[in-house]
Amino acid sequence: MSNEANIHPLPVKTEIVKLEGDPFLLKCGEVLPEVQVAYETWGTLNEDKSNAILLSHALSGSHHAQGYNPELPEAGGLWKEELHQGWWDAFIGPGKALDTDRFFIISANYLGGCYGSTGPKSINPETGAAYGATFPKLSVADQVEMQVRLIDAFGIDVLRAAIGPSVGGLVTLTFATLHPDRVRTVIPIASGMKTTVLNRLILFEQILAIENDPYFNGGDYYDGPHPDYGLALARMISHKTFVHLDAIEQRARQEVRQDNETLAWYQVQDTFQSYMLHQGKKFVKRFDANTYLRIIDMWSRYDACVEAGVDNVGDLFARCAEHNHQFLVFSIDSDFCFYPEEQAKIVAGLEASGVDTMHITVHSDKGHDSFLLEPALYTPHIAYVLSS
Repeated sequence: MSNEANIHPLPVKTEIVKLEGDPFLLKCGEVLPEVQVAYETWGTLNEDKSNAILLSHALSGSHHAQGYNPELPEAGGLWKEELHQGWWDAFIGPGKALDTDRFFIISANYLGGCYGSTGPKSINPETGAAYGATFPKLSVADQVEMQVRLIDAFGIDVLRAAIGPSVGGLVTLTFATLHPDRVRTVIPIASGMKTTVLNRLILFEQILAIENDPYFNGGDYYDGPHPDYGLALARMISHKTFVHLDAIEQRARQEVRQDNETLAWYQVQDTFQSYMLHQGKKFVKRFDANTYLRIIDMWSRYDACVEAGVDNVGDLFARCAEHNHQFLVFSIDSDFCFYPEEQAKIVAGLEASGVDTMHITVHSDKGHDSFLLEPALYTPHIAYVLSS
């Protein structure tokens, strides 16, 4: 056995499926003539198909949540080494939070994504060219419709659970409220019910950063230089909301300052600026600007009531009460991206509707990224609700 196999003992492979059914009608009114989805699974689907868990990923994440996957041709050159190991390895596997000895876990790359699912850099079958600027707006409800078609392909009627952190929590909540008959347990982590004004402004800054890159070309840049500076700046804007500022300071102090980093006139002054610039430069090598725009636009417009087609929170969560959902809602006390007050609103709405709800506040100095880094703070609670 090779050394590489010893380091990465659980190799996995991405599967690509073309969704069955009519052309994909989006909430914006536009139609995608065909949709393919990249996904991975872990564990074994039982005979009555009652042990499936749907995992939704964060903004710039992927369907590759567990194991080692060094190859994804459908991602082109974006499948960099930092993506090869699953982003939730510590949460998925035998005896872990999502126990693969008991459950069948499935995760799909989002519609509009750049890791194998149909997105802006995909070829439009009607034109023979990349969608680029013509790729339409997306809603969270569109992601849920994609997921429903995917689990239909497996013959899964009702999910044991739906779980997702950050933007994945928005998808998880909308899955539960749009299709309450298709899930039993719902676990949104560090997420919200409606995008706040603060987040909308932060997301708008990122949109402007990409739109104003001289190489963006309205989104039609695949045959030429890409808007790398715009995407790097967008990532830098977002990164300081994902990582607690104390953690940024600590990481930056450990970094060797790059004294030769110069923009046009300005020269990078210290390790903090160097650290943030490094994060931006690293990100553009593994992500597509058009995908980033579609997902943050989707996030910016999110309102769980609108996505579910109801007028108020009471009507939204009445669906969950009617289908006896069990909710586990996680907050992170140091989260600067989805503040704990946002999860408190979800919990208040659920409790007012009589939904069985557990609310856990994680005490962490890691900020929003705690859900990636600290499995011990989440695993006992997830394991508990999934054991009932």
